Amino acid sequence: MSCGEPHETDCSEILDHLYEFLDREMPDNDCTKFETHFEECSPCLEKYGLEQAVKKLVKRCCGQDDVPTDLRAKVLGRIDLIRSGETVPEHDVTKAPQES
Repeated sequence: MSCGEPHETDCSEILDHLYEFLDREMPDNDCTKFETHFEECSPCLEKYGLEQAVKKLVKRCCGQDDVPTDLRAKVLGRIDLIRSGETVPEHDVTKAPQES
């Protein structure tokens, strides 16, 4: 997507990293770059506003559910495997093993 106007930061870069901005998972100087872009580009600002509203709605509707302890442990274990570079099993580690 592009608004057709020239910007210091291209619209495609903004939209590719929009969730990192929404989640505040980027350096401050990159956040400033995004804020400047939103001031100049109404289509990107509109997309940002829509994604922000969806994120708030999901948090309000789904953010109260507790995650089962065993599921949390399995997911964290899989993340640790990925981070360590070990081979990750292709089967779903969150499901109970099937009996033969």
